[in-house]
Amino acid sequence: MRPVSQTSANASTAEPVPLDRAKQLAAALLSERGEASGALVARQLHDVLHALDASERHGFQHYLATEFRPDKAALRAAAERYLADSTAEAAAALAQAADPPRQELLRRMNMAPGGTSALIAMRSEIGPRLRGEPELKLLDADLRHLLASWFNRGFLELRRIDWQSPAAVLEKLIAYEAVHEIKGWDDLRRRLAPDRRCFAFFHPALPDEPLIFVEVALVEGLAAAVQPLLSRDTDEHARRAQAERADTAIFYSISNCQDGLRGVSFGNFLIKQVVEELQAEFPQLRRFSTLSPVPGFRRWLGQELTCDRDTNLLRDVAADGWWQDPAQSEKLRPGLMRLCARYLTRPFVPGSRIDPVARFHLGNGARLERINWLGDTAPRAMAESCGIMVNYLYDHDSIEENHEHFVRGEPIVRSHDVDSLLANK
Repeated sequence: MRPVSQTSANASTAEPVPLDRAKQLAAALLSERGEASGALVARQLHDVLHALDASERHGFQHYLATEFRPDKAALRAAAERYLADSTAEAAAALAQAADPPRQELLRRMNMAPGGTSALIAMRSEIGPRLRGEPELKLLDADLRHLLASWFNRGFLELRRIDWQSPAAVLEKLIAYEAVHEIKGWDDLRRRLAPDRRCFAFFHPALPDEPLIFVEVALVEGLAAAVQPLLSRDTDEHARRAQAERADTAIFYSISNCQDGLRGVSFGNFLIKQVVEELQAEFPQLRRFSTLSPVPGFRRWLGQELTCDRDTNLLRDVAADGWWQDPAQSEKLRPGLMRLCARYLTRPFVPGSRIDPVARFHLGNGARLERINWLGDTAPRAMAESCGIMVNYLYDHDSIEENHEHFVRGEPIVRSHDVDSLLANK
């Protein structure tokens, strides 16, 4: 009998490469029946995944997307039973047969400590590749389905964030601010002053990770420009007096913090609960409004003016620093304000995109209240919206009715001020 070579012996006993090991553990996790043993395998799987490089993680994600599909024979049999006998029991059996084993695997991966965070990170990582690798859309859809269930409103905790909040949370506000950059600790301290409020949603699985946060300014009247709200005056006494005089709460920044939770909506709940918190603390508040950017306006303008009679307008807004010249600014103001009002109120038609910020607030039942000229002259705002900002007003008595108007595709609910802009020629 020929002896086994040393090379062959080593090959037969060698540990599998990390990617293969991850695949083995995934298959083993799905076959486990006991909760305790399943949690152990889930932890081992996450440990292996943590050690993979980007290319290997990509391979594992592709493996999840292309394997663990419903059993075709079982699904066909369940469908035939349902077509023959459309009872509730047959429908339930069909739904169970159509449920991909991948979802159960992801549920079991979530049993490990840090599993939720790891799955959110996975979804964030596959997001940029969905267009080029459509097979990943199945994995993305399953992750979104599960995360929407795990992050429903009943599990979320609203917390006020102030200067006494843990440093780790404060650092994340600086990192995650997506609308108006926080320029260091002094700037953050100003945004947490007595005439300001900041609230965030948290989840038990991510105790120190804000999911979404909103910054609020307590002011008198509707704020038309953001720069005064971002000023660095830190006189505590003056700020407390301002809060006591305030009749309006301005939501001037709302930032989603977890890219892996895109499409999982909780911004609507956040605004409504923050309104309740503010009303309890400041009963004199009469208005709750945003001061919002119009990020899609400049792009739409470039498309619209190719067939508009006033094509010179596009050339003028492309000039550097036009807003710093009072004469040029006033020349452009009527046309840009009218066009912005048209952009925000135009009927929805297939192929056209509604402004994402407008969609969020109008879909949540706000009213298009006022369009503000040069409300933000920061470079990004000028590039995206020609500096225009918008007040969306949240009126408790009309929120539900406004929401219904929006979802039915009826004309955008708006104020007389906006109507007057549309009437200008």
